[in-house]
Amino acid sequence: MIEFDPYKTLEVGPKATPAQIKEAYRRLVKQFHPDSQHALAHHDNITRVNAAYELLKDSRRRQAYDDRCFYGRSVGVATAESAVNRNQRAKETQDRYRQDRQTRRAVDAHLQEWIQRVYTPIDRELTKIMKRLKPEIVALSADPYDDELMDGFLLYLEDCQAVVSKAQAVFRSMPNPASVAGVAAHLYYCLNHLEDGLTEFNWFAQSYEDSYLASGKEMFRKSTGLRREARTALKDLQSIL
Repeated sequence: MIEFDPYKTLEVGPKATPAQIKEAYRRLVKQFHPDSQHALAHHDNITRVNAAYELLKDSRRRQAYDDRCFYGRSVGVATAESAVNRNQRAKETQDRYRQDRQTRRAVDAHLQEWIQRVYTPIDRELTKIMKRLKPEIVALSADPYDDELMDGFLLYLEDCQAVVSKAQAVFRSMPNPASVAGVAAHLYYCLNHLEDGLTEFNWFAQSYEDSYLASGKEMFRKSTGLRREARTALKDLQSIL
């Protein structure tokens, strides 16, 4: 425990700046140094001055001293207030951590629910109809004017339309979490392109115009790419959560 007042020793006030403390120290060293001819020169005096300066020039040691012994206040009051402040800061930190943890849990729960109720069912159904497109086109290409083959193709288009309509309803069934905005956007445009592709295929079935068939296939190709991008974005998101 410090048994002397370093401020009084250096003849400065408790609010003295580092520059003022240094200036006072130099002045007193000249007075108290044993080699000087000053009347106050004495080994004990220079020792006290050095000790006071070593304490006050170190900002951490000075603050610790001030915390233990404020001028005009009792040590007990300062210590009690410091303890109250520490406890308050600790409580605020714990409250923020608890709130952040609850928020993260809520966000994670919302994300998992969206994946389970929206993304997974849509992705699963899209897989079924997209894989069937090429075999259906190949089968129809044998003879587009064959009624039986065309009827089979039209049944496929009806299945596709039912899946897309159901997927769009599922997509709108709950809000998208903010964290999956990119995934949801890919999924949304994927469904739109599928719907446009089905329109083109139906026009082909009515007119036998090859440009409609080509346009429908291009729409499905773009839709497949968007579905792939949605999968990639979701995997990237899950890897950082």
